[in-house]
Amino acid sequence: QVQLVESGGGLVQAGGSLKLSCAPSGSIFSINNMGWYRQAPGKQRELVASITRGGSTNYADSMKDRFTISRDNAKNTVYLEMNSLKPEDTAVYYCNADIITTAWSASARYWGQGTQVTVSS
Repeated sequence: QVQLVESGGGLVQAGGSLKLSCAPSGSIFSINNMGWYRQAPGKQRELVASITRGGSTNYADSMKDRFTISRDNAKNTVYLEMNSLKPEDTAVYYCNADIITTAWSASARYWGQGTQVTVSS
């Protein structure tokens, strides 16, 4: 069974930084796109950033120049470096990965359990 294990969430003061990690485990043949989403109280879930297997990135406009997504294909791990955090960044952050579990399998999207990020003013 494939699971995505997240770490790095917590409390931080406005202007501070936080780095999230997400490491899938289980039967994994290869991973295509990986990404981060977030859902703030009273808001819809929104894309934060995504990254392809080759390293091409995509960011929501509000996150550009503050957040950086990266991945380590050897470790099957995706990261989200968050800088200059604002109270508006407070949300549950979810990682996801499009995973092929065997050489003959189709890709399927898996999600982490979510990790709380709280930014105090």
